Amino acid sequence: MTIESFGRHRVEVTHPDRVLFPQTGLTKRGLIDYYRSVSGAMLPHLRGRPLTQQRFPAGIDEESFYQKQIPDSFPSWVARCRLELREPKNGQTHQTQVVCDNLATLVLLAQHACVTPHVWTSRCDRLDRPDQLVVDLDPSRDAFEDVRMAARALRELLDELGLAAFLKTTGSRGLHVHVPLRRDHSYDRVRAFSHALVTLLASRHPERLTVELRKAKRGDRLFLDVARNGWGQTVVPPFAVRARPEAPVAMPIPWRVLDEDAIGPRSYRVDNAPDALEQAAHAWRGFARRARGLAEPERRLRRLVARS
Repeated sequence: MTIESFGRHRVEVTHPDRVLFPQTGLTKRGLIDYYRSVSGAMLPHLRGRPLTQQRFPAGIDEESFYQKQIPDSFPSWVARCRLELREPKNGQTHQTQVVCDNLATLVLLAQHACVTPHVWTSRCDRLDRPDQLVVDLDPSRDAFEDVRMAARALRELLDELGLAAFLKTTGSRGLHVHVPLRRDHSYDRVRAFSHALVTLLASRHPERLTVELRKAKRGDRLFLDVARNGWGQTVVPPFAVRARPEAPVAMPIPWRVLDEDAIGPRSYRVDNAPDALEQAAHAWRGFARRARGLAEPERRLRRLVARS
């Protein structure tokens, strides 16, 4: 056991040699060191947002669980967000979640074997006003060319609507496209817009893209998933580690990288992600400044649907 200090905050690190990723030998100490190395770039994507922990106490090959409620053992200096449950459970009407506002909290999460944090697309001060829209490009088969095509087609449509698009590998199967929004609209409105958006996109490419929820109905088509745009849903933030054998990382990338043959959803890992921080910062530079409201994009989208 060691005690690590972060200004006034201290984190007790236990079992640092416990292997969390058997295939690569990555230990808890390695996970903590990784999150420390990317914290400057990662924390802006975590601050102010309710966070769900995806924990693997005995490693990624063993039992895992998602934890929304902040553990009682967390120290008082950890930021919290108390939110109302829209569907109360066992008489519980509210829940308090972790907010990762500083490096000490990020290290504490890793100490608790939180391999992957998942965050809301809104912040605690205005929980029902998301500041981004997310489309998950989820391929039905292991063919990244389908993902490239979908990403380019989505960016083209968003450009028609006057909205910016930022790209991120997921560390899993596909890519995420993030659209910065002004915090003017409810989750219900953002979800409705996102569904109309991908429905139009799928209609333009019916042989390759789909919004069909049932996997059996998709065939080989790529699924345009907008489920993360609902109240209480979460998304994997940039630089988060995923629970896969090679310890891949969700990474912001420039659009030009899509043209590179070597790129894929798991191209960035714990061992090489820190070397890509400058590229990642450039890829998402100006994200907040490019936020737009939905009134004009909604009007443009209705016109495009009417003409389709």
